[in-house]
Amino acid sequence: MESPWLLEYLFFFLIRPLLAISFVVCFIALWWFLAWKLVLSHVPLVQEIFGLRKKTIIPKPESRGRISKFYKSITSQNPVPQW
Repeated sequence: MESPWLLEYLFFFLIRPLLAISFVVCFIALWWFLAWKLVLSHVPLVQEIFGLRKKTIIPKPESRGRISKFYKSITSQNPVPQW
């Protein structure tokens, strides 16, 4: 028959710390899950890091801005002679 002090020591040194650690881990996991669902899953940088969203590549048009239009107008007015 076991003595009551052995059960008290077992509870105090083994079971109680395990319960405390599991409580902290569950608390952190709950808040991480809530943060993930509410905020983090909508941040594009986090989506790219975890591979949740494929990056879409949009091709750039030939004449994007004023500079390319300017150089096109110059070459059309003064064609380069070909040798």
